[in-house]
Amino acid sequence: MNVMWVLFRREFVSYFVTPVAYVFIVFFLTLLGAMTFFMGGFFERGQADLAPFFAFHTWLYLLLIPAISMRLWSDERKSGTIELLLTLPVSPGQAVIAKFLAAWAFAAIAVALTFPFWITVNYLGEPDNGVIFTGYVGSLVMAGAYLAIGSCFSSASKNQVIAFVLAVLVSLLFTVSGTPLVLEVISGWAPALVVDVIAGLSFIANFDAISKGVLDLVNLVYFVAVMALFLFINVILVNLLKAR
Repeated sequence: MNVMWVLFRREFVSYFVTPVAYVFIVFFLTLLGAMTFFMGGFFERGQADLAPFFAFHTWLYLLLIPAISMRLWSDERKSGTIELLLTLPVSPGQAVIAKFLAAWAFAAIAVALTFPFWITVNYLGEPDNGVIFTGYVGSLVMAGAYLAIGSCFSSASKNQVIAFVLAVLVSLLFTVSGTPLVLEVISGWAPALVVDVIAGLSFIANFDAISKGVLDLVNLVYFVAVMALFLFINVILVNLLKAR
């Protein structure tokens, strides 16, 4: 456990030793603010809620979360430090979890820094803060799912750009699987059961339910299952690297 904590702290601190972390956070907050207030029509809606704010989380995470995760293992492989890491008294599973939790903690900080949006909506009206809190919980869990996908592909390539592109492509499949356009194409040849399964895999559909205040266990379990699946694959890939 002490080694896991050391790995977690090492990975977490590494985000802040360069300006990249600060640029990422500023870019994330600026882009999310612009989308919420301009594209989402925050003031024009005349409603005291954060629905426009949460509506863009899925699409921002699709592009920005892989940028956080692409370096988790690719950088270790490129620099050769992965050999040293895998000789430490820590299992590949522990190393994967420690790195994943560090990236998740960094993502959580970026999300937490959006608190002025919550303050603003309370200043302007009387929102249902329970719904907003639920939306934040769903956002963090969804960010974890995107990070698990990114971490998995980061361990599959030494090249961070390749890891980023692969993570975005796979994340895109999970994101758009439940959109009307995709379902319409699939329903033309697939049975109803297959269409329902594909619709249930959508990050958008599962997060929308949570962001509206419906903290359904099914939606949370889905995101946790995605995390578990890709972290398990991540462990297998790291084990293969260790075996070499």
